[in-house]
Amino acid sequence: MDAASAPLVWRNYHQAALDAAYDQAQYAPNQADTKARRMVMSGIALERLGAPDVIPYGAGANERFDLYRASGRDRPLVVYVHGGAWRNGAARDFAFLAELFVDSGAHFAALDFDQIDDCAGDLLPMADQVRRGVAHLAAHAALYGADPARIHVIGHSSGAHLAGCVVTTDWAGAFGLSPHLLRGGLLCSGMYDLEPVRLSARSRYVAFTDEIEERLSPMRHIAQVRCPLILAHGTLETPEFQRQTRDFAAALEAAKKPVELIVATGFNHFEILETLASPYGLLGRAALKMIGLSRG
Repeated sequence: MDAASAPLVWRNYHQAALDAAYDQAQYAPNQADTKARRMVMSGIALERLGAPDVIPYGAGANERFDLYRASGRDRPLVVYVHGGAWRNGAARDFAFLAELFVDSGAHFAALDFDQIDDCAGDLLPMADQVRRGVAHLAAHAALYGADPARIHVIGHSSGAHLAGCVVTTDWAGAFGLSPHLLRGGLLCSGMYDLEPVRLSARSRYVAFTDEIEERLSPMRHIAQVRCPLILAHGTLETPEFQRQTRDFAAALEAAKKPVELIVATGFNHFEILETLASPYGLLGRAALKMIGLSRG
């Protein structure tokens, strides 16, 4: 069956097109190159910063975070949630992002958590881990030299989806914490409504259910957003990752939630993350401004 005659499975997408729209490899031929570059940059950053403190936030084998400390106390805290299609990646792989924030006067905590294969395809435990990691950092911020009133979350790709779950958490009801736990969030190249994702080839390794789709679609819990958000995507990303970001931004704006949309012209899904590592990069500059550490 050719594409013209294939049945539509979601909006104007037939199955092959929808699968491609949730497969970054189809739109970023330099994926392997950017990963190799990221690992080299992380190695260099670790040489300059030194090894981070590895601190548990729970009893699970992967329930820990890498903490890179800035000088001084009562510093802002950035919590980073890494991507990897929910199935790969580790906090240490993203050490290259820590240097910008540490040098600018903010602590940087990169979360580790289970991968989807560790959870038999269930996204709910992963979202729970990330939320518990942020809750732990908020509850112990002073112990780590951070200001509990200046906690920001940043996520990319599937990490932006999980960070989207974080910013739509009922902190008071679920954890007994302030509903204003977060000062701000930057979500880059994420997925915020799981309905089309569920219909794509990602369902081969994610065991989507109605409960997962409903509970873990940040788009459906906008009322819980209580901090300003920055949403970003590149113009060379898949059409669905671009649309997801635009639609989430529009829904937030319609709900009178403070939101800024950044569109990175000429950047694909992996290249845009590299701009977070520089004070002059599109995302790095936006993140520092969000935290109140803008270099002008």
